[in-house]
Amino acid sequence: MDFLMSGLAACGACVFTNPLEVVKTRMQLQGELKAPGTYQRHYRNVFHAFITIGKVDGLAALQKGLAPALIYQFLMNGIRLGTYGLADAGGYLHTAEGTYSPARSAAAGAMAGVMGAYLGSPIYMVKIHLQAQAASEIAVGHQYKHQGMFQALTEIGQKHGLVGLWRGALGSLPRVIIGSSTQLCTFSSTKDLLSQWEIFPPQSWKLALVATMVSSIAMVLSIAPFDVACTRLYNQPTNAQGKGLMYRGILDALLQTARTEGICGIYKGIGASYFRLGPHTILSLFFWDQLRSLYYTYAK
Repeated sequence: MDFLMSGLAACGACVFTNPLEVVKTRMQLQGELKAPGTYQRHYRNVFHAFITIGKVDGLAALQKGLAPALIYQFLMNGIRLGTYGLADAGGYLHTAEGTYSPARSAAAGAMAGVMGAYLGSPIYMVKIHLQAQAASEIAVGHQYKHQGMFQALTEIGQKHGLVGLWRGALGSLPRVIIGSSTQLCTFSSTKDLLSQWEIFPPQSWKLALVATMVSSIAMVLSIAPFDVACTRLYNQPTNAQGKGLMYRGILDALLQTARTEGICGIYKGIGASYFRLGPHTILSLFFWDQLRSLYYTYAK
């Protein structure tokens, strides 16, 4: 039940935030490995990107990649939050004295995130490919010609085998480890601290809401460079053997981006990243916390 509630909570958040994920993906790919000022900026900011995509690609394009995004969220966060929830319910996040342990929380969040992200990596890659697809006049990054999620998975599998389906998976792990541990540790720490201060009544939804807001800011700031590198790793063109033609790995992607685009390059799309990851973190953790609260209150 913990895994099911976690997956459903993440899917609920994804429906609302997927358009922001489309915007974030395109802004992260814009001007890839080009010096500032040497390329046309199709997307000047988050709001301009929304208008441009809606005008050129159509409003439906703002929900591109929704099917793989929902499946990925169910797999990734079902496993991640479900495993973390079990660790919390089992008392593993507290010391022998019963006090909350941020170190244990961060470790549990990182391990849970790695399991979920690695399993869902092929779905995540296809999601990025589909979200990057655009009309030629506003296209950024490499353009894959997939017709849909299943066709994309089949084509990649036939061309490059299982290795091709998990291309970029290892490179995405630092992003997941840092993001998941920061998110869950900050959420649990803030919630525990607010409970000690007795700012809100016990089990109040406001407690979870404030904790998710703090968590979302911490997560976006820590994950932004790795998110840019991960998007580019997954979207880069490949040779006949399925090997990436632009980057050797996440460190190479970070170094090349910083060298050619400046330090701001590895923070590209951070505004869109917060507008997407912020609400997604708030909604998914809030839904997850409330579903668990209802379940443990009425089902046990």
